[in-house]
Amino acid sequence: MGQQTDKQPSVLRSLDWWTIGIYLALLAFGWLSVCGASYTYGDTDIFSLSTRSGMQIVWIGTSICLGFVLLMLDDRFYDTFAYIIYAILLLLLFATIFNPHEIKGSRSWLVLGPLRLQPAEFAKFATALAVSKLMSTYGFNMHRWKDMAAAFAVVLLPMLFIVAQKETGSALVYISFFLMFYREGMTGSVLFTGVAMVIYFVVGIRYEEALMFDTTTSIGKFAVLLLVQIFTSGMVYVYCKDKQQALTILVYSVGITLLALLFAVFVIPFDIVWVQLAVSAGLVGYLVYLWMNRRIKHYLYILLFTIGSIAFFYSADYVLNNIMEPHQRVRINVLLGLDEDLAGAGYNVHQSEIAIGSGGLKGKGFLNGTQTKLKFVPEQDTDFIFCTVGEEEGFLGSAGVLLLFLALILRLIKMAERQPFKFGRVYGYCVLSIFLFHVFINVGMVLGLTPVIGIPLPFFSYGGSSLWGFTILLFIFLRIDAGRNLIRT
Repeated sequence: MGQQTDKQPSVLRSLDWWTIGIYLALLAFGWLSVCGASYTYGDTDIFSLSTRSGMQIVWIGTSICLGFVLLMLDDRFYDTFAYIIYAILLLLLFATIFNPHEIKGSRSWLVLGPLRLQPAEFAKFATALAVSKLMSTYGFNMHRWKDMAAAFAVVLLPMLFIVAQKETGSALVYISFFLMFYREGMTGSVLFTGVAMVIYFVVGIRYEEALMFDTTTSIGKFAVLLLVQIFTSGMVYVYCKDKQQALTILVYSVGITLLALLFAVFVIPFDIVWVQLAVSAGLVGYLVYLWMNRRIKHYLYILLFTIGSIAFFYSADYVLNNIMEPHQRVRINVLLGLDEDLAGAGYNVHQSEIAIGSGGLKGKGFLNGTQTKLKFVPEQDTDFIFCTVGEEEGFLGSAGVLLLFLALILRLIKMAERQPFKFGRVYGYCVLSIFLFHVFINVGMVLGLTPVIGIPLPFFSYGGSSLWGFTILLFIFLRIDAGRNLIRT
């Protein structure tokens, strides 16, 4: 213990001051953006606590104090109490489901007098700690289904509670943990399956109503079923190392589909999808035969992928049209270009695009934005705050903010890779994944490139819960990293 005590003063010197500098720069630019987004012509005091810019100073000050407190704790505290912290946040999330206070259709807020807290923002670091603790236990292996399922469960449980609070956007953030899982050894097939599902959904839904040539065939359904067959062939080649079987599957699937297409176009028009479904059924039967005959488990996984792909597409189509709320369905249709709805679901994105475009190269200057001052963009100081950066600071300012986030991401990668223990590395990649997801989705949302799911831009969006949550997430990792050189006795 004496050796560790002698080394303790070096913790401050071991801190990654570059990351702290980036954090402070983001806080400063974030506050300027909140000022620009919330300022009204005629305001004389942007520092008043009655204004959102004034309150944001309070959140920034308390966040810095909170970060300092986290740095003063022993780094082993986070490892030791990871499960307890996770359990406490789960209880808070569960209790929030029954919260009588509903804000903007969501029950995700706990109202404590004048203070409103969103447990979902704090559950991110708690989940990151818990999954890091689990994955750093002796003998844990992501290649074992039992271990991988346990890690998935730790992430999915808070996600389900948040969905029950009607806060879908915050729940989707937990998908980012799969980037960390991939870094820690999760098979690439799981990641590929996720990407394939996104492709099926976008292509299938986007072109579902479009018909192919003079037939009654849906281009969306035709394309998805063809992709399933091509992907299945590719997976047989990659994972089973069986070039002959992969080529057989590809030739028969594409060949029969092509013949059916020619027949439908030049002889009798009919829905080719029925032929593709028959081909898919034959493909499933063939995979069952290969699995039972050769006893190679990869054939079973590919079989499940094929069945799951078809089931996912048809169930996603049903969910979109029969289960989702109308406003959710409209948002997806607007994103996919099926509806324009500039006065409804597409209004926010359309106005934010106008604001960003009006900024030009250098912007209109601090507090000189017209779209934001006249309140054309809803949620312009929270979810859509990046449009304020684009309007007031222009392309150069927006690029500068994105470069700051890029610097933070690169710094987090470097810090994660130098961790001497798996707990620190896993937690570091959790932090990295969460920040990357937030920045990518939020900026993409403002530019009309990703769905409008209502998640904040780290250190920019107005509010205490998100700012505290991101600060805790980052400073716990800074403290873990600072202890990497301490002598343990």
